[in-house]
Amino acid sequence: MNPSILIVDDEPMTRNLLRLMLERAGFRILEAEDGLQALKVVAAQSPDLLILDVMMPNMDGITVCETLRAEAETAVLPVILLSARTSSEAVRLGLAAGADRYLSKPISREELIRNIHEVMQGIPSQFGD
Repeated sequence: MNPSILIVDDEPMTRNLLRLMLERAGFRILEAEDGLQALKVVAAQSPDLLILDVMMPNMDGITVCETLRAEAETAVLPVILLSARTSSEAVRLGLAAGADRYLSKPISREELIRNIHEVMQGIPSQFGD
């Protein structure tokens, strides 16, 4: 069975673009529009990996990541933060929250898929999470 990826972003166009890129690569896609909805989808669907936006209403991606890491059932769930916030402080906060990768928007299909495969294989980030 193909791995499932939960795309969490408050921008419908971004979710759609990511979904199209990843479906073509053979992934099953789930979607959520904010952090609260993401936690509900994780509990109900158990995705294999999350792609989280950082800046979202209701609950941001950093808080979602920290929440997942605090629960035994989701502590090792692979999480990629994907954000337009790319300052060194933003990246540091994202990795400190437990993200496996912190990638910047916009991102190419090839770079995203490469990072997904690396995270799913347990390859450490080049930035030394």
